[in-house]
Amino acid sequence: MLTADFDYPLPPELIAQTPPPVRGTSRMLVLDRARPGLEHRAIGDIGDYLRPGDLLVLNDTRVFPARVLGAWEDTGGAAELLLTDPLEPERAEGGAHVSRWRCLCRSGRRARAGHAIALAHGHLRAEVLATDGQGRADCRLSADAPLMDVLAEHGLTPVPPYIRRDPDDPAAARLDRERYQTVYAREVGAVAAPTAGLHFTEALLAALKAKGVRRATVTLHVGPGTFRPVKAERIEDHRMDAERFHVPAATAALVAKTRAEGGRVVAVGSTSVRTLETVAQANDGRIVPCSGSSDIFIHPPYRFRAVDAMLTNFHLPQSTLIMMVAALAGRERILEAYREAVRLRYRFFSYGDCMLIL
Repeated sequence: MLTADFDYPLPPELIAQTPPPVRGTSRMLVLDRARPGLEHRAIGDIGDYLRPGDLLVLNDTRVFPARVLGAWEDTGGAAELLLTDPLEPERAEGGAHVSRWRCLCRSGRRARAGHAIALAHGHLRAEVLATDGQGRADCRLSADAPLMDVLAEHGLTPVPPYIRRDPDDPAAARLDRERYQTVYAREVGAVAAPTAGLHFTEALLAALKAKGVRRATVTLHVGPGTFRPVKAERIEDHRMDAERFHVPAATAALVAKTRAEGGRVVAVGSTSVRTLETVAQANDGRIVPCSGSSDIFIHPPYRFRAVDAMLTNFHLPQSTLIMMVAALAGRERILEAYREAVRLRYRFFSYGDCMLIL
């Protein structure tokens, strides 16, 4: 299939720049694959579509303030790093807290091995050890306190590039730090939120539990590759960046129990889908406790082996994410739903509204 087959017109003003004023009030478009047409509801109505014995699978990764600003030590030119993957554990060395990370470097000059950046108002130094020529760099980080403490004080939440932010606006920084995070986030390591989960409140989760809907978690640390455009003309030629995941034993047991009792596995977000389908592919359709990395690219045609339904946001044109939902619901049904969402002025992308695919 062609990447262009997943295009659709989107007015720029429908790209949500901020979350809804109150968490849990987003609109929800419902697409039931067994029935024609669409329904227009709110996220608070999701319990009307879930049954006792269904299993809701959530990604409990936690976004950390991975974007940090600074300047090159030799020229004073502006630079910033986005910390994406730890390569070595943090250790004490001569009074400093030293670690090694893979980073994305953004600057007016190309990073080269041996260059160094002073970051976080002097509380953090990054020495470039190696680069790949495409903006990624392996860096030796040296901080005057534990790295996560320095980032908590001086780092910025790495919201997607289509959300426009002034780094000097403290109100925007506070908003993103609170709202670009699920209420159940626990495992630190993501540089992007699993955004379908942003719609849930503790009260909504409690109401679903009272109804008999089970809940389980997986962890997939979302990386910057989630925003990488598909540049290949044919989608089969695109390659996904690998992301770290973990499936706990309790989740594997709940999936097996749900299957045995005739319930549905309902994945919250593309990251939960990718985790479950990665494990199912490697284990003859079963979900087993494991950790690893996933570079699975789900696009039509695809046979889902673990997921029966999903809650998801509205995704960028020609993105791997719209290809995934098209694999589940069918390309024509998805494009029809997106046209309807545009017509009715739904809010799109990370801070936008959501879609339930049954």
